[in-house]
Amino acid sequence: MSYALREHTADVAVEATAPTLAAVFEAVADGLTAASCEGVPEAGDRFELTVSAESREALLFDYLDQLIYERDVRLVLPADHRCAIAEPDANSEWVAEATARGVPLDAVAAREIKAVTYSEMTLERRDGEWYAYVVFDV
Repeated sequence: MSYALREHTADVAVEATAPTLAAVFEAVADGLTAASCEGVPEAGDRFELTVSAESREALLFDYLDQLIYERDVRLVLPADHRCAIAEPDANSEWVAEATARGVPLDAVAAREIKAVTYSEMTLERRDGEWYAYVVFDV
């Protein structure tokens, strides 16, 4: 699993690849953390979150949006992401069950990521692995 930060006009983008859908969600979230600060200290306690949506793309958007919300409410930088994805059956939605380590914001020099965007968002299988490209408003 890997990610890279990409310049995007006045914003920042994260490009990620991973062998599984859950792992690419984790990689994009790790990219969000890296876009927020230069280094992440080992401080902080883990917290849980659950997100559901009607499609994989909407689930990725809502997952990242929830991480930004958790940052703002808990005053922590989410880091060390772990995620499990449940595919829907005929009567349900996609679900992400996730955890992150909440690094206190006063322990890092964090750059504010305002929001995740649908602008140019890509989530697809490529060459046997998952690929994601997500733009964040800074």
